[in-house]
Amino acid sequence: MHKINQYKLGIATFLAILFHVCGAIGILFTPYRDWFIANTPLNLLLMGVLLIWNQAKPGMVFGLFAVLCFMVGMGTEMIGVNTGKLFGCYQYGAVLGPQLNGVPWLIGLNWFVIVYTAGIIMHSIHIWIEQRYEEAGKPLSQRLINASLVVDGALLAVGFDWVMEPVAEQLGFWHWEGGQIPFYNYLCWFLISALLLGLFRVLRFEKANHFAVHLFVIQSLFFLTLRWYL
Repeated sequence: MHKINQYKLGIATFLAILFHVCGAIGILFTPYRDWFIANTPLNLLLMGVLLIWNQAKPGMVFGLFAVLCFMVGMGTEMIGVNTGKLFGCYQYGAVLGPQLNGVPWLIGLNWFVIVYTAGIIMHSIHIWIEQRYEEAGKPLSQRLINASLVVDGALLAVGFDWVMEPVAEQLGFWHWEGGQIPFYNYLCWFLISALLLGLFRVLRFEKANHFAVHLFVIQSLFFLTLRWYL
C-alpha cells in the first residue's frame, strides 16, 4: 500500500509541476498565451482529480466535506457576484467555463482545493508540534490546537488568495469594479475559510495527503511567478 501511495504521489506531483511550468512559460514567453489561458479549466479540473485521487482512505465523510466546500463556495460567490454583499463588487469572465448564476462551476472546486490543502498543511504542522511538546512533557490543550488550525489555516488560504488575485484579474478570470481589490474580499475569504476549516477539524476522515502540500506550494509558486513577471 505504501508503494502504491508513493507511486500515486509521484505521478500527481510530476503532472502538477509539468502543467504549471508549461502554463507559466506559455503565458509569459510564447505567442500562445491566449491558448494557455483558455485551457485553465482543464488544469483546475485535473488538479482537483489528482488531489482526490491521493486522499488516504476516501470515504463518505471526506466526500461530505468536499461537497460542503463546493456548495458553500458556490453559494457565497453567487451572493457576492449578484449583490456585492460578500467579497465586494466583481464579475467573472468567460475563461473559467460554464457558470451558474454568474459563478463558474470550477470556483466551487477551487474553494475545496484551497481550503482542503490549507487544512492538510496546518494539520501536518500541528501533528509535528504536538509530538515535540508531548516529548517535552508539556502537552498542548485541544482548544488551542483547534483554534490554531482554523485561524492559521484561514490565514494561509487568505495569503494564497492575496497572491492569486492580481494575476487572476490580468488573465481575465474575474474583474473587480474600478480595478481595485477591496480589503473586504480578504475579510470574507478569512471568515468563510475559517468556517470550512472548522468543519475540516470536526469531521472525522483521514487527513493525510502529501500531494495536497505539494499542490499548494506548486500553485503558490505559479501565481507568484506570474505576479512578478506579468
